[in-house]
Amino acid sequence: MPPASPADANRRSGRRVLIILFVLFFGGAFVAGALRFSGWQPGGNKANGQLLEPPVDLRELPPQRLHGGTYGWDPAARTWRILVQVAGPCDDACAALARDMVKVWELMGRRADHVDVLWQGEAPAGVDLPTSFVRIEPEPLWQELVPMPIAGSPAPVHVIDPNGFVILRYRPGFDVAGLRADLATLLKLK
Repeated sequence: MPPASPADANRRSGRRVLIILFVLFFGGAFVAGALRFSGWQPGGNKANGQLLEPPVDLRELPPQRLHGGTYGWDPAARTWRILVQVAGPCDDACAALARDMVKVWELMGRRADHVDVLWQGEAPAGVDLPTSFVRIEPEPLWQELVPMPIAGSPAPVHVIDPNGFVILRYRPGFDVAGLRADLATLLKLK
């Protein structure tokens, strides 16, 4: 076999570099595709609440304020809502949830004007609710779409977008820091 010439060595070296670049590019794309189709998402892309698919449409069913009047959705105002549904008398757990909702609302800071809390059910005793807490009447048609809890059970919490779609559900006993984090993310989308 004749000795390898410098041109052959350069050709083999160039071929090696081309193969390495090909493997790096398509290998990364293959790994990304495998992660994407396996359902994995980075931690920053996951909501703390349960994402409702499809979202529940309440646009045609605006809530009625407890003391009269309709609470309109008003998408132009870009106001997000936290819906708290309390069944039966408001006990200690309900009062603690109300204090947590006040805390979440206060922690929104300058964006708190874009968050309303819709409180459906009995008001908590001994908790000063801010003006952003809107007391609403139980809506019979909502019961099919957003089920009310059984009396005496912990209250679920939902997030409603500015257009009137229920998009997130938080089961009783959830971490309120997760709700605050989700709201902060949603308010940035505004």
